[in-house]
Amino acid sequence: MITMQPIGIIHTPFRQLAEMPIQPAGAVGVQGTVEIFEPFWAGLKDLDGFSHIILLYLFHGSQGFSLEVVPFLDTQPRGLFATRAPRRPNPIGLSTVRLDRIENGNLQVRNVDILDKTPLLDIKPYVPEFDAQTEVRSGWLEQARKTVARRKSDNRFGSSQES
Repeated sequence: MITMQPIGIIHTPFRQLAEMPIQPAGAVGVQGTVEIFEPFWAGLKDLDGFSHIILLYLFHGSQGFSLEVVPFLDTQPRGLFATRAPRRPNPIGLSTVRLDRIENGNLQVRNVDILDKTPLLDIKPYVPEFDAQTEVRSGWLEQARKTVARRKSDNRFGSSQES
């Protein structure tokens, strides 16, 4: 059995799944706060030297999953693992956000596309030499990715959906 415990809570202006940006590219300038629980504050040492961080979190507004979904940027069913859809067997999300500052265990971030009160599982520093890839293919998203900044979430992956 796998057991995880949240290390904090992510606070954003997005109270409902509908109308949220679907990726950080659609949340440019949106500010949020990542509240780290006090027992984990020591782990924040040296994080302030990074301009961007990767947040790993629980898709707490989503339940169940389907192995084929119609993603936000398409109109035809795709295999779940070829999408970023939130209804997954292990509902783990990730977002790369800009880190503005750290104060008393609170991370002030920008370009956040996450539902308010989302449980935070982990933080990793974004390092271009590790994370930025070259010679990248984007599969079915090659054409759709140009519209990501304009697309908003709807309720198609909410907890009211059945598996």
